[in-house]
Amino acid sequence: MSDWIDIQKDEKHVARERAKARELRKSVWWKQQLDAGRCRYCGKKVGGDVLTLDHVVPVARGGCSNKGNVVPACRDCNQKKKYLTPAEQILADLEKKGGL
Repeated sequence: MSDWIDIQKDEKHVARERAKARELRKSVWWKQQLDAGRCRYCGKKVGGDVLTLDHVVPVARGGCSNKGNVVPACRDCNQKKKYLTPAEQILADLEKKGGL
């Protein structure tokens, strides 16, 4: 699937958004997200100490570090998603299941 995704990231944008993400991780809002302890993708309750901050639209793909674009995700889901957008993730899952 990665053969049809062309990623041309803007290094300045990535650096700026990663700095914003570091600040967002310190916010009360993010701590509340972690307190719920649930992965936004698989729905498993894993505890806030193992959740990661995932950009729904990846920073490398132009996504921003704001409340509307970050979710708590377990490490497995975050690593599985990588640089994919939500639509691409659905297509990748379908492709694995032989639906495409």
